[in-house]
Amino acid sequence: MKIEFRKVPQIEKELEYISNSVKIEGTFCRISQSLVKIDAVLKGSTEIDCCRCGKTEEIEVDEELHILLSDGIYKNDESEFLVIEVENNLIDFDEIIQSELNSIKSDYHMCDDCAQLGDNFEKEF
Repeated sequence: MKIEFRKVPQIEKELEYISNSVKIEGTFCRISQSLVKIDAVLKGSTEIDCCRCGKTEEIEVDEELHILLSDGIYKNDESEFLVIEVENNLIDFDEIIQSELNSIKSDYHMCDDCAQLGDNFEKEF
């Protein structure tokens, strides 16, 4: 789902969008001429690889999102929010969801089998 930056209302609007097996649900609104605030929850499931053995598992995702979208370059460094700079005046919720999922996938995750081993060594094949 894509929305033009200028069409985002200043009054909080409900957001519910599903991409593959993940749903973003919450509110969004424009807080200034060049900033949009999103307060939402990312829920669903995604596949993730074990950092130790490479086995793929499906995990449940339940992440709170507090995001500022900036129309162009964001210049204030003192923000509590994750700031995403938007190009072409277009907010793409598919891209936001994929970015958050990729962030989750980049964390270290061990499958149940490797977690039970308890040693700190990688397996060699």
